[in-house]
Amino acid sequence: MTDLDQRIASVLREHAEGHTDTHRLLRESRARGRRRQVRRRVAAGTALALVGVVGFAGVTGTDLAGLAGRKPSTAASPADAAPVPPHADGVPGAAQRPELVGADPQVLHFSVDPAKGRYLGWAVQGRQVEVVRFDPGDGRVVTVEVSRSAAFAGSSIEGWPVASTPKPSFDGAIQRVALGNGSPGYVTWWRPAAGLYARASMRGGDPFMLTRALTAVRWDEARRCATPLRLTSLPPGASIDSCSVDVAAFPGGLKVQLTINREPSATMWVQLLYGTQIAGSSTESNRTVGGRPAYLYPAGTKMELLGIPRAHLTADVGGPWTDGVLKDQPTFTEADMASVLAGAQVAKELTDPETWD
Repeated sequence: MTDLDQRIASVLREHAEGHTDTHRLLRESRARGRRRQVRRRVAAGTALALVGVVGFAGVTGTDLAGLAGRKPSTAASPADAAPVPPHADGVPGAAQRPELVGADPQVLHFSVDPAKGRYLGWAVQGRQVEVVRFDPGDGRVVTVEVSRSAAFAGSSIEGWPVASTPKPSFDGAIQRVALGNGSPGYVTWWRPAAGLYARASMRGGDPFMLTRALTAVRWDEARRCATPLRLTSLPPGASIDSCSVDVAAFPGGLKVQLTINREPSATMWVQLLYGTQIAGSSTESNRTVGGRPAYLYPAGTKMELLGIPRAHLTADVGGPWTDGVLKDQPTFTEADMASVLAGAQVAKELTDPETWD
């Protein structure tokens, strides 16, 4: 472990049951980072290249930046400012109530200071892991994940597998790793509060960039997993299990996915995909849902509600496939998909977060 890693680990350990002294962390890491950068430049005569923003593949698997033709953004570009999840009034943050992390699929118990980072996406996955992705202002993507279980520790960075995943030590040490595409990455694990386990990762750059980015993270406030999509009708015995929002390409594009589960194994993915380049649906209606035209795809496991400008709203129940053929009938039915889509409410102005739920 380098001297810089030791300093970072020391401060993060001190924060195990309180708030991080971000000024101290930034002050010490900046001084050491600059000295290390000077030494590297003298020795190599070159500077590290910056890596552009990538899609929300780690959470949603879709690169919306490509869909909208959007350039990488920075926190200092107000014209392209992405939505900020609204405060969850009356809900304590992870530092105060760590046992609440992951318990509510529509609440995030930590946040990013909007003055220090631009939100690219947020998610609550399977009532277990809360995730925030943000750009700290240099065009990079930093992903912070937190869970009540140490077993959640991931093995990829922005969708790229890590060639050799180091064993999480949760001591704040920053590890340099090699990604499957040949580029470097950095990852660190620590405990922001008693009973919580956090992971932060970033592609490219150097440890100082990740250290500086983490000063934007706040553990003392909760925010809602707000989306422009609201589901008012769920199948009997089912509930919303996960919520994810990708605003990396906002306002040119966005993606929302709500996951509905019913024991023991029924799952439905309801997805809203918006893009300024989406002209409209090329399919003709073959169903009517709540008095509106809809389209049931040939496999019978996916249905789309038609007529939403520049957007696709679908319900997908998936199912096991063998040689391109559905092996077993999914637990959720066509009637279930129709009921969910009939009760779906979409914000009138998708690019205006003030109209989101």
